[in-house]
Order: sequence, then C-alpha cells, then structure tokens
Amino acid sequence: MGLIMSKLVTIYGGSGFVGRYIARRMAKAGWRVRVAVRRPNEAIFVKPYGVVGQVEPVLCNIRDDASVQAVMSGADAVVNCVGILAEVGKNQFDAVQAEGAERVARIAAEEGIERFVHLSAIGADPEAESEYARTKAQGEAGVQAHMPHAVILRPSIIFGPEDQFFNRFASMSRLGPMLPVVGADTRFQPVYVDDVAQAAELALTGDVAAGIYELGGPEVASFRALMQRMLEVIHRRRLVVNVPFFMARIMAFGFDMMQKLSLGLITNSMITRDQVRNLAKDNVVSDDAKGFPDLGITPVALSSVLPDYLWRFRPSGQYDAIKESAKNLRT
Repeated sequence: MGLIMSKLVTIYGGSGFVGRYIARRMAKAGWRVRVAVRRPNEAIFVKPYGVVGQVEPVLCNIRDDASVQAVMSGADAVVNCVGILAEVGKNQFDAVQAEGAERVARIAAEEGIERFVHLSAIGADPEAESEYARTKAQGEAGVQAHMPHAVILRPSIIFGPEDQFFNRFASMSRLGPMLPVVGADTRFQPVYVDDVAQAAELALTGDVAAGIYELGGPEVASFRALMQRMLEVIHRRRLVVNVPFFMARIMAFGFDMMQKLSLGLITNSMITRDQVRNLAKDNVVSDDAKGFPDLGITPVALSSVLPDYLWRFRPSGQYDAIKESAKNLRT
C-alpha cells in the first residue's frame, strides 16, 4: 500500500452474524476495518478477512460515549450492526437499540463521518406492541435526526451458515416427531446474510440514496412452509405443529419469570413474551418500500444456500447422500 493509507470503516457489532460479512466485504474492497465489540478476544476470527493488521477487533461498549468515540476516531465510514433479540442483564432493548444507535449517530455527526449505515429490521414501528420493534424504530429516528444522509437497512429474517433461525429449528427437529412453532401462518421473506452485507458495502462505497431500504429474499413463505423446506433439506419427517398464541404467551411468561427470579442466572433461550408479540406480525417487504431492486442487487434464493450448511442435521450428516445411493444399489 506504500504511503497511501486505505480508508477506514468502524463496524459496531462487526463480529456478529451480519457484521462479520460486512467486515469481510470491506476488507476485500481494500478498506481497513475496525470491528468494535464487547469482547474483542472472542472476535479474533475476523482478523484473517484481510492482510495482517487490516481487520482489527477493538473493545467498545455501545452504552458509553467515550468508548464509542474512541473507536470511531479517524474513521471515514461507520456501520452500526448492534442489536439484541432478547434482553439479558444490562443489555436492554432501550439501551442498545434506541439509545445505542442514537449515540453512534450523534458521535458520527460530531466526527464529521460522511457515510453511515444502520442495520434495523422489517417491522420497526414506533407504535408496535413489541419492544424489539419499537426500539428498532426509535433507533432509526435517532440515526436520522443526527445523520440525515444515513442508509438504513431493514432485513426480514436473515439466513446463512451462522443463523439462529434454520440452525435452531433443524437442531430441535432431532429431538422428536414434532416440531412446535409459534405463529405458523406468519409470513417471512428470508434474506441471505451476504446479500444484506452487499447492500451495506454499496452504501459505504457507492452511490446509494439516503433513506430506508427493506430487504427481503426472492420468496415469501409462511413460518410453517419454511420449516417444511428446512425438513426436506435435512431429510427428516416431522409434524410442524402450530402453538396457539394464547398458549405461547403463557409459556413465554413462565420462561421470562424464570430468568427474572434467577436474577439472570438462567437466561430465557426458549421464547420471550416480546418474541411472541413479534411473531404475530408478517415480516415481509412493504409494497412501497425501496429495496434490492433500487440497489441493483438480485437476492439469492433459499434453495441455493440451505443445503450448504444444514447437511449436518441430516440423520447421517455428510454421509446421508452416500447412504441414499447405497440403498439404490441394493435393489
């Protein structure tokens, strides 16, 4: 690189599911990448995305002004990928998704940052019953107040090798003949993680108009239909059973209480009341929203990616295909 220093991007939450894909793309594009995370020693895996020293995990607490400012110093662009799906300890929806997002944007404005990308979610709505969706909307408003030229990305449910969606249910499918889901008729528009990362890269490097982009993949399907697709990929026959919302609320209340009474020693990894509220609403791109077509990106279909990472949940894992063909030999 000689004396020309390449541009620097700070990615808050850059070792998370989406953040790591953005980090990898920005490193490939020749940028220096600062991955701002709570536990840098657990984010060492991002270093090989670039040449030595190009991608660096650094300590940052998004709840603290000085910490956010320190890792932004000298950056040309900023991405905020920090979000939570459930509240644990000090990581509350308000503190992380509303105040945290606004803090990053306010400091970016003070630092004179030109390019700013914020990762939100479809369903972000200041009037939502779900606190997750409400604080996502508050975060967007905070970002736009300080960084009016920001690009805000709202993906539907995101799939990819490290996802917490298909992996989780594929893992559950090994436990018995039934696969219980809450909101079986709720519609999703699953989007591939690297397509979201490509949208972020374009917003950082290209000519993308400011504003909100809703990102959904090429197909819309109900939760039940997605589970059936997943079961086909992993060669398992399971009955997808819908858990009625009233029952889900009772169960979630029990799990939430357990977390509360144990003072956080037991975390509710099953389902929270807030997630039940969220699952009652369709999670698809709205008709009038800007999206992938406006970015010139053709999103990848589920079928071309799912088998790449779900094969390990097949009854014989990587040998499943061999066993299948062996059966044909015997006949």
